[in-house]
Formats: sequence, structure tokens, C-alpha cells
Amino acid sequence: MQVRVAGVALDAAGQHVILLKPLDDLPGSGSVLPIWIGQQEATSILIAVEGATVPRPLAHDLMRNMLEALDAVVDRVEVTRIDEGTFYAEITLTTPFGARVIDARPSDAIALASRVGASIWVAEAVMTEAGVLDTLIENSSEDDEAVPDVAESLDEFKRFIDDIEPEDFR
Repeated sequence: MQVRVAGVALDAAGQHVILLKPLDDLPGSGSVLPIWIGQQEATSILIAVEGATVPRPLAHDLMRNMLEALDAVVDRVEVTRIDEGTFYAEITLTTPFGARVIDARPSDAIALASRVGASIWVAEAVMTEAGVLDTLIENSSEDDEAVPDVAESLDEFKRFIDDIEPEDFR
């Protein structure tokens, strides 16, 4: 089923979670697929969804730029399966050499799809196994600490980028 990024949240332990919701489901109805992701991936997805600009390309911007340079197009990304709590995804490309399917982490696939406007899909079996009722997500999002302010997260990331020095990585 085709989905959209419904949001990025923090769970009770402070871990980032991307929320994928079927396109046809109204807010507060149906189900949502939560996938736990890293902070950098969450920031990258938020930047793409919000259309924010960064002074230098992030990894997913680099992926987009490389695909453009190679005349490849991202047709779609799909969360294909879940195995022992780990989600798997694929990126489907059209290239001058034909269609290609690339294995990817869901967070990377979604960040790339968000940058290039590609559709995002979730296998029915994954949504059945790992999806949760949207009412549970909606109720938890009323807690100010559960969902980060997108603008605040972007501002924090921009400050980080502005203040970082090469020596910080030594």
C-alpha cells in the first residue's frame, strides 16, 4: 500500500520514530507504521519533508545528486519486510541500463524518496504485522515531549552545522 510520512516523533526512551500512514487513511483513523530510526536519518527526513536548505549536501542529497548525474530516476521505495524487528526496504530505479532494485535501510530509502518526490510503499504483510492504530499515535502526540517541534529540530541542526569544526571529528 502507498503511504506518506505522517511525522517523526520521539518515543518514551528518546528514540526517533518515523510514522508512515496509508494515503487513503484520514488522520486519527486506520493504522500507522512506526519505524525506529537514528537521529541523523530523522533530521535528514525532516529537512526533506520541510523543504529546508542546508549549506552543504547531506548524505541523501549526495545520493540524489549522484543518481541525477547518472541519469537514474527513483521510481519508488518500499518497506518490503520485517524480520525479528528489523525492517528492510528496496529502492526501485530506472536507469539507462534498465530497471534496478537496490536493498536499503527504510530510513535511507524514505529520506531519498522525500528528496526526489518518489512514492513510498509498505508491503501489506509489514503493515499487518507492525502497524498500530492511529488513535494510539494521535493520543501520544498530544504530549509535548513525545513529538519534537519540527522548526526547533531544524534550527538545532542548523546551529550544529554552523558551529562544527573539522577538529571536532578528530
